[in-house]
Amino acid sequence: MPPKYQQNKAAWKWIETTTPEEVTLEYMEIAYKVKLKPCKPGSCRRNCKGNPNCLMGLGESLWLGEIDDDSWHEIEDPNTERRVDGSFVGLKNLGATCYVNTLLQVWFHNEEFRKTMYKWTPLDRDRSKAKSPCKTQAISLHKSDLALKNPPDVPAALRTQNSVSLSEEQMVVDRTDENSTKEGGVCEPRLAGSGDVPTSQGNIPSSSPQKSVPKMSLEDEDLAPSTVCGHLQLLFALLEHSKRRYIDPSAFIDCLGLDAALQQDAQEFSKLLMSLLEEMLQEQPNVCVRNVIQQQFSGEYAYVTKCNNCGGISQRQSKFYELDLNIQGHKQLSECLQEFLQEEKLEGANQYLCERCNSKQNASRRIQLHKLPTVLNLQLLRFIFDRQTGHKKKLNTYIQFPEVLDITPYLVNKDVEVLYDLTAVLIHRGPSAYSGHYIAHIKDKDSGTWYKFNDEEIEKMGGKNLKLGSEEDIEDGGPKPPKKPKLLKGFHASRNAYMLVYNIRQPEQVPNGNIPAMDEDVQISGELRQLVVRDNEIFEDWVKEMTQMREINVLSGKARHNEIRHLYSQLMPREGDYVNAEWLTVDWLKKWLADSNTVCPKVDNARLLCIHGSLDPDKVNDAKLVSLQAADIIFTNYGGEPRIRGDSLCKRCVVERCRLLRTKMRVAEDYKAINNLTKNKIESGFWIGKCSFRSWRRLVLSKLENNNAENSNANGSMEDKDTEDIPKTTAESKPSQDSGKGSVDEESIDEDWDFNEDILCPHGYLSTDDSCRRLVSEEVWHRLRHYFPDSPEFSSNIQPCSSCEMTDKADEESSELNKRIALEQKAALSQLYHDRNRPTWVKKDVNHLYVVTSYFLEAWRKFIKQPLRNPQVTQINNELLLCSHRKLLFHPDLLDDKSMDMVSYVWPQEWNALRLLFAYDCAIEITRVTEDDGKTKTFRCTPEICEECISQRISKEEKERKEYTDETIYIRKLTDTEKPNFALLEGLDDAADISDGSIRDDADPDFTQDSKGKKTGINQDKQIRRSSRHRRTRGEKQITVSASNTLKELKLKVMHVFSVAPFDQHLMFESGRHILDDTATLGDLGVTPGEVLYLKVDLPCEDPLLMDDIIKACAPEEGFKGTGLLRS
Repeated sequence: MPPKYQQNKAAWKWIETTTPEEVTLEYMEIAYKVKLKPCKPGSCRRNCKGNPNCLMGLGESLWLGEIDDDSWHEIEDPNTERRVDGSFVGLKNLGATCYVNTLLQVWFHNEEFRKTMYKWTPLDRDRSKAKSPCKTQAISLHKSDLALKNPPDVPAALRTQNSVSLSEEQMVVDRTDENSTKEGGVCEPRLAGSGDVPTSQGNIPSSSPQKSVPKMSLEDEDLAPSTVCGHLQLLFALLEHSKRRYIDPSAFIDCLGLDAALQQDAQEFSKLLMSLLEEMLQEQPNVCVRNVIQQQFSGEYAYVTKCNNCGGISQRQSKFYELDLNIQGHKQLSECLQEFLQEEKLEGANQYLCERCNSKQNASRRIQLHKLPTVLNLQLLRFIFDRQTGHKKKLNTYIQFPEVLDITPYLVNKDVEVLYDLTAVLIHRGPSAYSGHYIAHIKDKDSGTWYKFNDEEIEKMGGKNLKLGSEEDIEDGGPKPPKKPKLLKGFHASRNAYMLVYNIRQPEQVPNGNIPAMDEDVQISGELRQLVVRDNEIFEDWVKEMTQMREINVLSGKARHNEIRHLYSQLMPREGDYVNAEWLTVDWLKKWLADSNTVCPKVDNARLLCIHGSLDPDKVNDAKLVSLQAADIIFTNYGGEPRIRGDSLCKRCVVERCRLLRTKMRVAEDYKAINNLTKNKIESGFWIGKCSFRSWRRLVLSKLENNNAENSNANGSMEDKDTEDIPKTTAESKPSQDSGKGSVDEESIDEDWDFNEDILCPHGYLSTDDSCRRLVSEEVWHRLRHYFPDSPEFSSNIQPCSSCEMTDKADEESSELNKRIALEQKAALSQLYHDRNRPTWVKKDVNHLYVVTSYFLEAWRKFIKQPLRNPQVTQINNELLLCSHRKLLFHPDLLDDKSMDMVSYVWPQEWNALRLLFAYDCAIEITRVTEDDGKTKTFRCTPEICEECISQRISKEEKERKEYTDETIYIRKLTDTEKPNFALLEGLDDAADISDGSIRDDADPDFTQDSKGKKTGINQDKQIRRSSRHRRTRGEKQITVSASNTLKELKLKVMHVFSVAPFDQHLMFESGRHILDDTATLGDLGVTPGEVLYLKVDLPCEDPLLMDDIIKACAPEEGFKGTGLLRS
């Protein structure tokens, strides 16, 4: 098929020999391209947009071949979410709860602890709490929350078969308020993941997996766990007997009142939860349950203190649930244990108060291990407080630890060998203390195999080189990690392990890899068994329902496949028979053939119609011809309107288009002829504006488009894309003789601008400006006159407007006068114009000056420089410097920034010249007088100084400086080798007199440079004026602040810009005064808009991760405040 350009050219080529009156049906068929041959299957990689009979490349290839059944599945196989025999159950990460999941898995794998927790029974008050009406909260879950590809990942054991009908778009779950924790560790009844698992409604599968969730019935409230221990018990039971691949611990998290989106300290969480469980279990009637924390995790050590004076020894017994071991500076676990137990000297201010000596004495203290727990938890203190930064940081050093720990050398009684076997390693991936991911390596007691527990995913760890505690670090871009040390057999090393769990050595048990059956030996209560069984039944129902839905998806997909293949085979009309066909939009055909689950929209052919109700010839490229039989089926099945028959060709539109194209052809011919005729010089003819001559063709085409405005407005803008593809003639593509000259560009011509108006004067006659017109021959003028019959006509013998000539002469005389006045004033006041030898009070011989406004000088200098463009200045307005009392608004010796921008001093001789040249409203005279002591100098001003108004103005300005919002200040970073001359700045009377550009980032501020680049000392006698416009220098950044921002907030913004930690920043004013109070606001500190502050960096931050830590550490750490772990 020819390209679109050639198709459009051929569709309208007949207009070159056919007038609009000669248009017939044959020409209309050519314009609408209805006689083009259809493309054969496989011949078009893309659809031929210019051929209405081409139905290839619309997306049909997807449906014409065979489609595999798996392609129709909108839901993944639900069996992938089923627990595999011999595997463990994972825990869902709710956002940042991986630290909880790892500890739950470790405690679950403690068989004694797990079985003992199964014996826990709720107290009577807990049962009554569970029976009390629940305070519910409606939670809206959108379809995306229950995506087709995501199965239920949490149990919903407390459900009945009674369903609640809800809308398809959302589902409401009744549950407790998430962060509410009741007194005594009791929370409102809610099962883990309730509301997250759809239940079946009968045996009829739905086309959508979103199902209504039944409300909790009264009989279910008796089974609902209402305490932390109850939720933990249920979690253990589900982890052991659930058929799911992973479950959701959200009910347990909510009961504790934890924020699932906030990562917390795992070591602190372990301590707090153990303490909470121990307290809650004290009221249990079963002795084993009541003492399980002490029996499993509790040990005893003693603080032994020996007085160096009397030799007396005192002991203080203490319980421990884990040993906190310092790892900084150590490489072996044994070294950490030795430091923990090493002797400590109590001397100096830390002396020991000996009861026997009855005074403070030097002494030694050490820790002695007396009783060890069954489960020994060793907390490796990787997260420490950095005194330099003021925040936490992680120690990423390797620590070696054995699989078998011989604790005998560290005991008081070394007669009995005590060995511990490593059963779990808890790991924190990531170099930062404020981010990362927690996982656990846990040893299965039955099989002796190690597993990696990573939230939902559980992997078996095997091989000869078992690497416990080793995980690939999260990509961080930080410094290169240290090299892993060489290990002895039976040892492992980790730079991420933060907790080691050792179990006292016991006889090995027989491995059992299958999911344990819930028999009487497991000792699960009937209520707990009922919850687990019900949850497994719900999961099986869900799997069955999803499987049925997958089958329905396959059946519906095959039906659609057969429908499209059948209808597409009937889509093509008979070749050449466009009368028995209909027009459809290409967009609808593509949507119909698209591989999408969305419902195909109705047919909308309205935009294909012209204003006459037929097919618009400009829309042929957006439409296709289909057979009547196929059109009937499409409109019956999908609906829509209007239906456009194949012979609905609009003759009137074709005639108008023919007329437009023929006019364009004539314009192109005239354009070529006019360009050739204007190449020769002529002496007589007609005047034409240069702008009009450049733009006449554009004006003609603009008028043609305006004539077709009715068509454009009625059916959208007229698309000239077909005609634009017609190649231009050679003359049409060349620029005119005057292209690039003149003042008006062809592209900027206004549509309402008429031809040859650019040579008219305001009186309607020929303009006197001969630079805007040119002379053309009579033949050229007549060709142009054909298109613009009403344009003004001026032959070459017509004289310009006499009135304009008189005005031009007067303007010329005025310009000459202004030039003469400017030269005279410049000669009389040369130094004032060039701003040379200006008077200042710093000069010792200056005692008598006059004042004018800076606005007057600025306007006067503009006039002197360009007297023909700027108006003449005739008056000095000094009243701007006076208050309402007609007194001065400034102190001559204390000019602030605002006054310096308004006041300019002049010499007395300059004032004498000014008063003769200009009118003035007030003469301001200032005299410096030396008092009788010969040292004190005062100022006498005429008019007098108004102290009251000056004080009010300064107070108002000071208040505005302290109440600004979103203003800009500048931070200039100093390098190691440069420093501002603060000593010099402090020596000045007003430190603000140093300009912003006086201290450069690339030069020594103690010196300035002359024009030759030679360094010279700063002249302290010269008054340096601050520029009102800030000039940026290298190494300087601008920051937007408000007066209410604190210095700490400013330092955080500086950190984002310069990557410098706040504790390494030293901010200073230009005067050298340090800004120290982090809690003070910028307004109180005196930081004003436009201020330049200097930043001195102590230690550059080379670790990009430190910036991330500092940003996260800026928010105050709440820890577990407000959760159920901290009970009042």
